[in-house]
Amino acid sequence: MRLMTWTAIAIFFLDQVIKFHVLFNVFGLSWDQVRPESGILPYPPPVDVFDPYLRLTMAWNRGVNFGLFAAFDMRWVLIGVALVISVAVVWWLRRAPRSRWMYLAGGLLLGGAIGNVIDRLLYGAVADFLNMSCCGFTNPYAFNVADISIFVGAVGLAFLSDDGKKAA
Repeated sequence: MRLMTWTAIAIFFLDQVIKFHVLFNVFGLSWDQVRPESGILPYPPPVDVFDPYLRLTMAWNRGVNFGLFAAFDMRWVLIGVALVISVAVVWWLRRAPRSRWMYLAGGLLLGGAIGNVIDRLLYGAVADFLNMSCCGFTNPYAFNVADISIFVGAVGLAFLSDDGKKAA
């Protein structure tokens, strides 16, 4: 459990530090521009980091994956869902001894989920800005470190768990 806790803390801080740097240093935004009460969140011009493979493109995600349901005001529902899932993952991993890889995957998922919850609390939306394209394919979507962590953690939990079942 300690591995899960420290992994979650590390991912949370990594995600928030990178978001802070990109929002306020790279894009040059101010706190007044990104507060939920400010109204419309800003979309600064994209920044090419390693063209055409990596670009910083601001995308405020008010919805779920890929901005689905963004037209609905689901901020508090999504915060609640993320917290319920986080508690359920901790409960599930505490039920029985697990491998170090399972605790690592759980920590990745928890750190990313809490990072995106903090975004919704601070900005009213998740701050997505990483955009990667390759080989003639232009990716229209942006994501962040928390999203990567949630994805890797969820895949890890799904594929590393035997949930007490043994092969015959």
